[in-house]
Amino acid sequence: MNTIISFVMLGSKDFKQSSKFYDAIFIPLEIKKIVTTERYVGYGHLNEPNEVKFYITKPRNGEPASYGNGTMVAFLAKSKEAVDSFHKIALENGAVNEGLPGIRKDGNYYAYVRDLDGNKITAKYISN
Repeated sequence: MNTIISFVMLGSKDFKQSSKFYDAIFIPLEIKKIVTTERYVGYGHLNEPNEVKFYITKPRNGEPASYGNGTMVAFLAKSKEAVDSFHKIALENGAVNEGLPGIRKDGNYYAYVRDLDGNKITAKYISN
């Protein structure tokens, strides 16, 4: 059980287009869209269908969305194949490669991309 993070929000210049992107890349991670409003789209894991843990949103202050240098969101995957699929689908849907799937220094399996708004995201399979 996650006892630190309640949810994560990323700003988007076009959250409807971002929603299409995340709908696609979240399939192998078993994450699905739970709620859509005029201002945001919320996602949660299939195991917790009423718990929104990730939002893409129009910034509340009305300023353009921007990504943070050094900011990254990591999503857990159940297998290396799910990480590979996440990466492949992300690139097919307009993401920029930030790190091919593979084992990293901590012994776990990752793949990194930048979404349509430049946010850095990763899928992680815990190999240990």
